[in-house]
Amino acid sequence: MRVLLADKLSPHVTDALEDLGCAVISDPSLSGDSLADALRRHDPAVLVVRSTKVLPGHFEAARNLSLVIRAGAGVNTIALDEASGRGVYVANCPGKNAAAVAELTLGHLINCDRRIADNVASLRAGRWEKKEFGKARGLAGLTLAVLGCGQIGQEVIQRAKAFDMNIRAWSRSLTPKQAAALGVEFAATPLDACRGADALTVHLALTSDTRGLIDRELLEALRPGAYFVNTSRGEVVVQDDLLAAVETRGLRAGLDVFAEEPAGGEGDFPYAIKDVGGVYGTHHIGASTQQATTAVGDEVLRIVASFIDSGHVPNCVNLAERTDATHLLVVRHRDEVGVLAAVLDRLGKDGVNVQEMENIIFKGGGAACARIQLAQAPSAETLAALDAHASVYATSLVALDT
Repeated sequence: MRVLLADKLSPHVTDALEDLGCAVISDPSLSGDSLADALRRHDPAVLVVRSTKVLPGHFEAARNLSLVIRAGAGVNTIALDEASGRGVYVANCPGKNAAAVAELTLGHLINCDRRIADNVASLRAGRWEKKEFGKARGLAGLTLAVLGCGQIGQEVIQRAKAFDMNIRAWSRSLTPKQAAALGVEFAATPLDACRGADALTVHLALTSDTRGLIDRELLEALRPGAYFVNTSRGEVVVQDDLLAAVETRGLRAGLDVFAEEPAGGEGDFPYAIKDVGGVYGTHHIGASTQQATTAVGDEVLRIVASFIDSGHVPNCVNLAERTDATHLLVVRHRDEVGVLAAVLDRLGKDGVNVQEMENIIFKGGGAACARIQLAQAPSAETLAALDAHASVYATSLVALDT
């Protein structure tokens, strides 16, 4: 099995993949047209990316591509609709970099309060400004609004509680009971979480619902002079609204992600936000620790090994949550060559489409049970023909709740 690594991963990944019997091609410089060329040339079964975008044209370029792994938590850089339309699995590595992102989040919070970056810049410029930089609130007792309580959000909550901060949390799936278990105050809406908060941190995946979620209304709900930290996705924030809040309400912002970023690991950053006082930026490095890189590499290996051994893809994000199946056909049959082919052939002649199926073998290997989800009920003639098959013990048809 050929595996194309189109981003830089932990050094142990290549050797481990080769130990699994994979032919590995590694080129972290690939992107855009060069990635498409590499996919055509190598035609891999598996593509592994980290920040590299996988566009619709990339799926057209690789006929045998069966699995794309995002070596990170989100999959917004992958054309999921195209992958699903071509039957390509897309998996990610959720939670493996959660601690790393949480650590940077708390670092930004501390910096917003103590202005560590400004302290360093002043000293390097040869100035001693203890009087100016000695002004800080301290984080203990402040109210922190957390939007998004997945694995990263929970890691942030754990660390913020160690700073004696009061946590108010909102997440689409968070319930009052779960909030109580986390030791945080439940907020029914993002606005409820932000009202009167001294700080806000965002840990949301980028979706149509979260794009631009952090806007003027939410930012104005924070206390004047509040701290805002974003280590998730730049697009979840209306950047102009954030800059206005920094200018007019004295907010300080710690940003690891931006509305505009250079495509590669190095390059110019000409965007005006870099010159805004009160905005402290890092270089989209939230997941970039040695510990996180190793953990993500291990998860990539686990996904590939499972795919090779059983065809199962852990962490797959693009399987249908529900299908068009209306009926379940159960066929108990002899475990012989051609039995299932005859069943499927008969269903095909009846115009009945199979949605999902599994075939379970009993001890001894003499019998099996096929469970076949169908988009419609087969005709009485088809059911009678299946029952009459010499190698079929019995059939049953069950209507599914739809």
